[in-house]
Amino acid sequence: YCLFLLPLRHRYHKTTRILTEKKTYKFMKNNLKKTFLVAGIACATLIATPASGQKIKRGQSMYTNPLMQKSPLPFGAPDFSKIKSEHYLPAIQMGIEEQRAEIKQIVANKQKPTFQNTILAFEKSGELLDRVKNIFFCITEANKTPEIEAAEKAAIPLLTEFENEINFNQDFFKRVKYVYDNERNSLKGEDKVLLEEIYKNFVRSGALLPEEKMERMEEINNRLAQLQQDFGNMLPKASVASTVWVDDVKELAGLSESAIAQCKKDAESRGGKAPYCIVITNTTQQPILASLDNRQLRERVYNASIHRTDGTGEFNAFPLIVEIAKLRAEKAELMGYNNFASYGLTNAMAKNPDNVYAFLKQLIKEYQPKAEAETMAIEKYARKTQGASFKLQPYDRFYYSAKMKKKQFNFSDDEVKPYFNIDSVLINGIFYAANKVYGLTFKERKDLPTYHPDMKVFDVIDNNGKQLALFYCDYFRRPSKRGGAGMSALAKQSGLRNQIPIIYNVCNYAKAPEGQPTLVTWDEVTTMFHEFGHALHGMLSNCYYNTLSGTAVSRDFVEMPSQFNESFASIPEVFNNYAKHYKTNKPMPAKLRDKMLASINFHAAYAMGENLAATSVDMAWHMLNSKNIPTAEAAKDFEIAALEEVGLLNNQIPPRYSTSYFNHIWGGGYAAGYYSYLWSEVLAVNIADYFAKHGALTRKVGTDFRNKVLSRGNTKDLMEIFSDFTGLKAPDASGLLKARGL
Repeated sequence: YCLFLLPLRHRYHKTTRILTEKKTYKFMKNNLKKTFLVAGIACATLIATPASGQKIKRGQSMYTNPLMQKSPLPFGAPDFSKIKSEHYLPAIQMGIEEQRAEIKQIVANKQKPTFQNTILAFEKSGELLDRVKNIFFCITEANKTPEIEAAEKAAIPLLTEFENEINFNQDFFKRVKYVYDNERNSLKGEDKVLLEEIYKNFVRSGALLPEEKMERMEEINNRLAQLQQDFGNMLPKASVASTVWVDDVKELAGLSESAIAQCKKDAESRGGKAPYCIVITNTTQQPILASLDNRQLRERVYNASIHRTDGTGEFNAFPLIVEIAKLRAEKAELMGYNNFASYGLTNAMAKNPDNVYAFLKQLIKEYQPKAEAETMAIEKYARKTQGASFKLQPYDRFYYSAKMKKKQFNFSDDEVKPYFNIDSVLINGIFYAANKVYGLTFKERKDLPTYHPDMKVFDVIDNNGKQLALFYCDYFRRPSKRGGAGMSALAKQSGLRNQIPIIYNVCNYAKAPEGQPTLVTWDEVTTMFHEFGHALHGMLSNCYYNTLSGTAVSRDFVEMPSQFNESFASIPEVFNNYAKHYKTNKPMPAKLRDKMLASINFHAAYAMGENLAATSVDMAWHMLNSKNIPTAEAAKDFEIAALEEVGLLNNQIPPRYSTSYFNHIWGGGYAAGYYSYLWSEVLAVNIADYFAKHGALTRKVGTDFRNKVLSRGNTKDLMEIFSDFTGLKAPDASGLLKARGL
């Protein structure tokens, strides 16, 4: 699970899409209007000619392009009924030109630099660009048509060039530095944090570098933006191309009738090369392997997954990956760091690689014997039916583990799935818990247009009756959507802008045939609760500045609210309210419920191991200096060696994401940051323990958590925020393995 993060971002205006990385941005409207009127821009066609040579099409004026003016819909919600693919690029270009003019006015100010005329003016700038980017990058992640992909290809270089233009504007930086040197100690609260964030991000971007190094940094930034975009575009196409086609329904033995019907529906939607197909999801292991009796088909599915982007043809990601890794290492070296991990972690709670490795080593040491015992037990079980010479393979593990689970707990996932109607999970589970804990109510509205018919929109009403946010959810998979699940904002909360948050969640669940309810697995239930935890972090934000609001926090803190929110899924009062049979509406029988909940951590070593392995792969790549990056041909061997070095080379428990399809680190913003899922899970366990002791569904505790944590954004030191609520001076990792059932 993740936050969708902008593939590239304006470094000073954080807007998180929890998975790639982050940051996003009104100023002197009357003067701007005069400027544009004089230039003929507002009344005629805007033609921008940036370095890329891209031009706005004629007729794309602010009067014909709905993105060039704030939406008249409630709270500025995007009017997707009017927005077309061809509108995005012109609006981005206009946004760039508008913010460029705003920054030029800041720099041209003859008065002494102050917080008001420099920092606050910068915070107010770029509102149009910010608005358009939020909408555009939502679409590129969730509904990327060929037209959107073409617009993205043209937009990324423009945005990268503009980001560089700001980062290395020395006249601008001198004003920022002057304010930092002269006003920092006299500022308080959000003003002080905003100044520190803007100054720090200038410095991290290379504003203090000598000119020749600045030029190289610009080149690196431009190239990285292109490479990461290329990787992000390749991955979903490769996954579609890796679809496993099945000719005979007999090969699907072991699947339920509904699962077979889904395979048929997926085949029809993907061109019908065969009567049935199995869609490859974003992780290494494929959930369907737990049910397929046909071992050869299991092997085909597993190999399609692990080899989706490591071939020699169109979908070989290794050349992109090694170039990304090398450029990141060089970027870190330009900034005076030994490697990208050291550079990237300076902004995290962990602070440096040594702390990350110390954290990982403790977990690996305690995990390894449990993983070995788990594997031996599964193989021993399989040999009872397959013979003493049977060798367990990674594509067998889920299958035999599921059989062991059914025997031990006397139930199967197919027995509980009818109780997990996606609509009930959302309304009677997720929304119910949010009402109990935070006093929020949700009302679906049909009047706001969406970018896809599957999307739903809800008013979020606070406990005082005021509108708090808008919430969009888009849960069903389609070829145009990036894999996995995520959250981001179409508009971030900001007191300065008088903007309520407009938040969205996306997932990739198989949609039931027309007229039938969509039933989800327990894992998909917890994913929905997880992503809504991110949504709450955005919706409950109460900050003045857009840059600091919502999920604009470090990567190893941002996953805490989402992981904590998963805990509500299994609280009996919440569970019994949503886990009702889709036909009878009767709650899941207590005996079946208890079996299922007791089995949640069955064979939990696998989940821990795949995460530790992926984290170790991420760290290994980003601990390299620029001279030691392996070749594309040696990249797979590098991963193997890296896992062996830390004791995690295990054929049975491969990384959750292998190097060639690790979108979090190559297409997103988790480079040297994937450890944050485990790190923030420790925080989440500590938070959940506090709730359990003081009343998990108690409004008083929820209000306290809301006021001290979820509403604060990045306005205070994150460790202080954590301590203010829990009373702990530091996170307590001792409960993690226990919470994991290990």
